[in-house]
Amino acid sequence: MKVFHTDAHVLHAPKAELHRGQMVSPHESPRRMEQLIAGMERAGFSRDSFLGPSAHDLSAITAVHTPDYIEFLQTAWRRWQDAGYSGDVLPMSYPMNPRRAKPPIDIDGAAGFFCSSSDTVITETSWTALSAIADCALSAADEAAKGGSAFALVRPPGHHAGAAYMSGYCLLNTPAIAAQALRDVGAERVAILDVDFHHGNGTQDIFYGRDDVFFASIHGHPDHHFPYFWGHKDETGDGAGEGFTVNYPLAPGTAYDLWSEALESAMDRIRQFGADALVVSLGVDTFERDPISSFKLTTPDYARYGERIATLGLPTTFIMEGGYGVPEIGDNTANVLTGFLA
Repeated sequence: MKVFHTDAHVLHAPKAELHRGQMVSPHESPRRMEQLIAGMERAGFSRDSFLGPSAHDLSAITAVHTPDYIEFLQTAWRRWQDAGYSGDVLPMSYPMNPRRAKPPIDIDGAAGFFCSSSDTVITETSWTALSAIADCALSAADEAAKGGSAFALVRPPGHHAGAAYMSGYCLLNTPAIAAQALRDVGAERVAILDVDFHHGNGTQDIFYGRDDVFFASIHGHPDHHFPYFWGHKDETGDGAGEGFTVNYPLAPGTAYDLWSEALESAMDRIRQFGADALVVSLGVDTFERDPISSFKLTTPDYARYGERIATLGLPTTFIMEGGYGVPEIGDNTANVLTGFLA
């Protein structure tokens, strides 16, 4: 399996995040990547074998995200500095009423307009990092388009970002970008399987009204966990997309026996959908010791479900999502891939 990676991820390195009422060191940071790579290498995936991405046109990103949102990401830091603000771009004001057609002119208001959670920030070099990780996701999708499988080993994650908003550490929705790219090169039906602990609200939102991309998410129940307002069982799609979204919200403390039942159900739905290609939002924050999650999967469980995903027999694009604060995130990620390849 080809692994696409870019060292440019270090250019997105927020200084702090607002977490439970305090400014703390970010859970999502370049250190995560070092933990991921260390685990990959322990499993036999050599860093030296990782491939840099091919450059892709910006249109592959704007096929999923709105042009005004991309312009905001590209210019937010400069506008923040021009306004006399210091530190990272940290939104603090959010619209509660239906949104205006245009964001506020002031960058503080614009930052809130294009954001849904205050843990997501923009730094001076974030856009350089983001465009490089999008290229990694697209390069992995290129391999799947040829009938193979590949892994985009990237950070920050992507599945909380909507067409026109950032959220939950996510600024570009890399799984959605990859899925749309697969559609654009000929896959008639693409399935997205989100196994991150947190619901992939941005991915769901992007494809909610479509019948050519199927979205399945297994996640912590929104009554208890971020993103809170998405991911209930009754969210099944809208209009032409009705029936092409399925959510499996699970209770705190869920272990592999129950989690794997949801996985089997999701895979049955993907088979019924008749997917030509699969995108996996690979979050390993379902681990029993993850600091911001509550599931109880163990390290051997990841190899088990990698094997199960392989039974779908589809060209597969794995894209790295969550997994925080413990060295096992690398071992767990590698286990999914080695299980898939077994």
